[in-house]
Amino acid sequence: MYQLKVSDRPESFREFKIEKSNDELLINGKKVDADIQQLNESTYHVINDLQSYNAEVVSFDPIAKTAEIKVNGAVYTVAAKDQYDILLDQLGLNSLNSAKIKELKAPMPGLVLKLFVSEGSEVKKGDNLFILEAMKMENIIKSPADLIVKTAKIKPGDKVEKGQVLLQFS
Repeated sequence: MYQLKVSDRPESFREFKIEKSNDELLINGKKVDADIQQLNESTYHVINDLQSYNAEVVSFDPIAKTAEIKVNGAVYTVAAKDQYDILLDQLGLNSLNSAKIKELKAPMPGLVLKLFVSEGSEVKKGDNLFILEAMKMENIIKSPADLIVKTAKIKPGDKVEKGQVLLQFS
């Protein structure tokens, strides 16, 4: 699942929820039967509801997950969030900044499957920290800011409780 914010002006935007399920594209819960043809590396032709659209990816920033897309001559700014960004939002970790972050606590009880960092590791915002299995789902917990790992209080195979300190940062 993805959440997209699309804007043609800085002061206004529209939000869309995009899902792909069983080879079906759902936008805001509605099935879309669009014919999409890639013409070259950055240009597409789309036919949807008997309307034709020429779309060109003008710029793309994979780190910030933003793009500028020109559709029939109009330029739109698109910001995307994937399921992990949405989880960080839900956990309240999206707006924290590195000056305030001293530790990361378990957002839910679970089992640590894999640890991607060790003591002294420098991580950038969005880097994978560890995988936490909870309710039969694997959740990749990402760094909320640019940080240096001071202490890793977990290892693969550890069971953790909600609120337990898992990582400390310097």
